[in-house]
Amino acid sequence: MDSVVNQKIKTISQNKTWLFVPATRIDRVAKAFASGADAVIVDLEDAVAPEDKASAREALQQYHNSADYQPVWVRINKASSEAFFKDIVLCQTMPNLAGVLLAKAEEASDIESVHQLTNLPVITLIESAIGLYKLDSMAKAVGLAAFSYGFLDLCNDLQVQVATPAADIIANQIRYQLILTSKVHQLSPPIDTIYPNFNNEVGLISRVQLWSQMGMSGMLCIHPKQVAIVQKALQPTDEALLFAQRVVEEYERSGQAVFKIDEEMVDAPVIERCRQLLDK
Repeated sequence: MDSVVNQKIKTISQNKTWLFVPATRIDRVAKAFASGADAVIVDLEDAVAPEDKASAREALQQYHNSADYQPVWVRINKASSEAFFKDIVLCQTMPNLAGVLLAKAEEASDIESVHQLTNLPVITLIESAIGLYKLDSMAKAVGLAAFSYGFLDLCNDLQVQVATPAADIIANQIRYQLILTSKVHQLSPPIDTIYPNFNNEVGLISRVQLWSQMGMSGMLCIHPKQVAIVQKALQPTDEALLFAQRVVEEYERSGQAVFKIDEEMVDAPVIERCRQLLDK
């Protein structure tokens, strides 16, 4: 893996908001960047009907070659589809892409093929029971940068009823598996799935707090209005920042391994957590 790809992979965890734009509406890319999104994903998969895929690819290529181009990620079709090969050929003609999202991934070899053929980092979308089952083997694929997942597709495959307490349990189990596997294999922390109701700000904030507290790195967004909400929800409170600052300052002043701040016992794990918060 060359140094340019390595550098792209290292910066992925810094992206908190990943905003989808259909390739059929390439005019929306500029608006997507204007929303403040950390990364923009041009979608050639679910958002594009089969009869529109050829014109969508052409629109993306024209945008890539234009003076207004900003590096975008591209979600390509699953490896077993006819559209996959056409998407790969397209990506090979666009050297300034940020990276590729591989839909419905199930095999490590497919991830490595995408990387080898495009020389781009790959984010893998887990959207089936087989993909979830093969998570560990896919995590070893050369070129893989991070995992994300499509929860609605997974629910359909697992026969889980969405918008139920049972679905919440399954979703958290999926998050846990992705977080653990990513950590063990030294990948960027996983990216959470979309929140489909883009008019429910309260629900979105609750979701952001959940995945960020679990240790995921960012979130897929489907509407520009979600970007600012996600970014605001990720901001630590003034109280948390002040506590972290006091902890680090006291540790650096005293050098003690254990001490108290506001009647709370502070030791090595607490000090490390506070440093991580201040670093962010």
